Amino acid sequence: MLVDGHMHLENGPLTKEYVMEFINEAYKQGFDRIQILDHTHRFKEFEVIYQDVKEASDQQREWLANKKMKFKDTLSSYVRLINEVKAEELPIEVLFGLEVCYVPEYKEEIRRILEPYQFDFLVGAIHSIDGLLYDMPWSKELLWEKYNVDDIYHRYYELIFDLVKSDLFTQLAHPDTIKMFGYYPTYDLKPTYHELAELLVEHHVKGECNTGCYYRYHHPDKGLSKELLDIFKEHHVDIITASDAHKPADVGTCIKDIYKLCQYD
Repeated sequence: MLVDGHMHLENGPLTKEYVMEFINEAYKQGFDRIQILDHTHRFKEFEVIYQDVKEASDQQREWLANKKMKFKDTLSSYVRLINEVKAEELPIEVLFGLEVCYVPEYKEEIRRILEPYQFDFLVGAIHSIDGLLYDMPWSKELLWEKYNVDDIYHRYYELIFDLVKSDLFTQLAHPDTIKMFGYYPTYDLKPTYHELAELLVEHHVKGECNTGCYYRYHHPDKGLSKELLDIFKEHHVDIITASDAHKPADVGTCIKDIYKLCQYD
């Protein structure tokens, strides 16, 4: 099956018409299944888990204060949309979930918020290192040029391991997006990658081969690094291809280029 396992509604409204733009684009490209989600920073219920991010810098506080994009909708409105779309006769299989910004200190709060809902999948993501976002325009100044790169990588994967062990999620978002600005540690990442692969298998969590770093941030890897992809395959991690599309036109971007590489013989 040709699958795009990660695409966002965040740049549009929670309407059936907008969702159908993603579905129709995927159908046109020959996809069999898509997974639609949004970041938890869209939903009012999750605002509490971003407190440390708000307090870490003025830039981050201003970014999260944009009520046109952040904490503007409720999970109940999202569920209504899901039910409305699923009531339609759709040309391909469509699943709905969330991309949850995982913060260990708020693990039980996240569990409490999610408990009443039955999403098709839940993607866990690490976007901040102890409150500092690593993937924003200001991240070089606040994080990468201020702290030791080895320490950032060590902490990133500690957080990833905790995310997987939490058993909250069915899927791990972009496992090596920490590389997006081209900063790399001086130590060998292979032992870390092997440990991650073992944890994903043990906890039955899919690992994404996500093309977003390539076409959105111009990193040379089209998905996972070859080293990490090879280790995932060595351990038989369940790998899901994902575009990280943030608009309908980006659905499926580069997935056909990497799809065969992610399949098992």
